[in-house]
Amino acid sequence: MKKYALMMVVLVMGLSLAAGVFAADKDAIKKQVDDIVMAIDSGKTAADFESAAQNKPYYVYIMEKDGKLLVHPSLEGKNLKEAVMPAYEAVSKATKDGTWVKYEWDGKEKNAYVRETNNGEIVGSGY
Repeated sequence: MKKYALMMVVLVMGLSLAAGVFAADKDAIKKQVDDIVMAIDSGKTAADFESAAQNKPYYVYIMEKDGKLLVHPSLEGKNLKEAVMPAYEAVSKATKDGTWVKYEWDGKEKNAYVRETNNGEIVGSGY
């Protein structure tokens, strides 16, 4: 019985630690997107954040409302609406306040925080 109780305590502690790391990751993703949106709203351009497409592990993408990707690690210049319509439909739900969306990419479920800039561009990042 003691072994079972010890295993349960270890399991609960592990899950608690994992939840804390997950929350920190979501906070980091949100901050990254919010900071870029604020910078664009203050006069920066999407091109100023091309290097953010290489951020590991949470790269940034910036898209025009029509789906053209201005910043992306592999699809820059392409249209997300044409490349992956379900991802475009989810990401285009961005709001000025920011929102979390889910979509499928390469057979995996993705979660992204997306936010719209004052000029209508969409900035996103996720896991």
